[in-house]
Amino acid sequence: VQLQASGGGLVQAGGSLRLSCAASGRTFSSGHMGWFRQAPGKEREFVSSITWSGGTTYYADSVKGRFTISRDKANYAVYLQMNSLKAEDTAVYYCAQRGPGRVTFLVSEYAYWGQGTQVTVSS
Repeated sequence: VQLQASGGGLVQAGGSLRLSCAASGRTFSSGHMGWFRQAPGKEREFVSSITWSGGTTYYADSVKGRFTISRDKANYAVYLQMNSLKAEDTAVYYCAQRGPGRVTFLVSEYAYWGQGTQVTVSS
């Protein structure tokens, strides 16, 4: 599975961005798609995930109520709508995919990763 993330950019605090992730290569009908982020000097952390088949969503506490994850099964795409952005949301955002199994927020549990897209929020 190849993943291509896009949609990052520079935005003022309080603004919005929509990230996209397109999957190609091996098709899948189940599993999980997730968004993670990594700020300078920090470890990569979970942001949000969605179960591919049922669409159940999960969010880190830090983004709950501000970010919304969604997926387009027909086009093998996942999106992250980010509203009310804060300076602390500044990071490189990665999309990732893992196969069927229990819900997990661990970086190590995701097998496939996109290249990342930079999100910078100015205060």
